[in-house]
Amino acid sequence: MDANKLFEQFLGSGRQNPQQGMTEQNNAFNSSPLGGMMGGGFGKGAALGGVLGLLIGSKKMRKMAGGVIGYGGAAAAGALAYKAYQNWQQGKQVQTAPIATVNDIANVDPRFLAPPANTASGQNFSLTLVTAMIYAAKADGHIDNKEQTVIFEQVEKLSLDAESKAFVFDALRKPVDVDALVSSVQGIEQASEVYLVSRLAIDIDHPAERAYIEVLAHRLNLPAELTAHLDHQIVDA
Repeated sequence: MDANKLFEQFLGSGRQNPQQGMTEQNNAFNSSPLGGMMGGGFGKGAALGGVLGLLIGSKKMRKMAGGVIGYGGAAAAGALAYKAYQNWQQGKQVQTAPIATVNDIANVDPRFLAPPANTASGQNFSLTLVTAMIYAAKADGHIDNKEQTVIFEQVEKLSLDAESKAFVFDALRKPVDVDALVSSVQGIEQASEVYLVSRLAIDIDHPAERAYIEVLAHRLNLPAELTAHLDHQIVDA
């Protein structure tokens, strides 16, 4: 299994042309029962989507498609985390701190990117990021057995290898285990990105999701100001 590729496909592969049509993932979702329940229109006109889109629905994905994540996929997640970290280190005010742009994607500190796929650390961290997004998407309990079945069916149609699909299915089935997730994170840089990708799948207006993300930040030992900067990158990007 190429864990880095799985992470990339989880977020969507990014896009070179903002006007390109819907991707395979978007089409699969829109034609599914779950897509119908959510009104369709999933990420129309954008190449963002991926497996995450199947988990969190169309409204939030459309917003993300218009931002940095829509242009850079997995690399953009690293850029957002790195920008938040820089702003925190420089003591900037959260409300006025700069947001990562498309240009920042090419200048990300390697510590905020998954290590090479041919290394054990690269494989492990990419899988940690994928697991973090799945756990966050499940935090409010909205993925019931019926929706989980639909998601399984749609993931089967995507261009993932058998091992990657099995990993996603297993993570969806098993209970959320924050202890296991946090135990695989090394350093404040990785913690920042795990928190950030989790926030991508969270709507903190929902009490259960807010509680989950607060527990995750605490368990990751992230300073409150850094957490605020990471939130700022997601909410205002």
